[in-house]
Amino acid sequence: MASADALRRPGREVDARLAEVPLGALNRFFYVEIGRDFDWVDRLGWTASQWQAWVERIETWLLHDRGTPAGYAELERRPDDTVDVGFFGLLAPFGGAGSARRSSRASSSGRGELGPERVTVNTCELDGPHALDNYRARGFRVSREAVEERGLAAP
Repeated sequence: MASADALRRPGREVDARLAEVPLGALNRFFYVEIGRDFDWVDRLGWTASQWQAWVERIETWLLHDRGTPAGYAELERRPDDTVDVGFFGLLAPFGGAGSARRSSRASSSGRGELGPERVTVNTCELDGPHALDNYRARGFRVSREAVEERGLAAP
């Protein structure tokens, strides 16, 4: 997305709040619980200190649906004034029926606070079947395609 102003917002809002206290265990919880359905495995071997080091480098936005924690988004500011939505997902009870559409607005909520020139998100064939269409509907466009091998990424 070349401009954060291009973000198209769906009807019903999902509340997004910045997690002001970086807590690796919280991000790990969401990663494991949400990622179970999408084969997120790259970080499963991380230690508690690796998780903590990671969350101290990024912003974590907690997504709430009617006051209940429903998911999260990890935003990383890049040196080129880009904000990358690293991980974004909803817990199983909140998925489907347009929830991701409503929540994707929250996945780039930090754009105002961070003031990026551009917002990026990566998706892959392991994500939900409608992920790419959802991102496109929010104003994102495909700017690059790549084939990458899976591995254990470290912060």
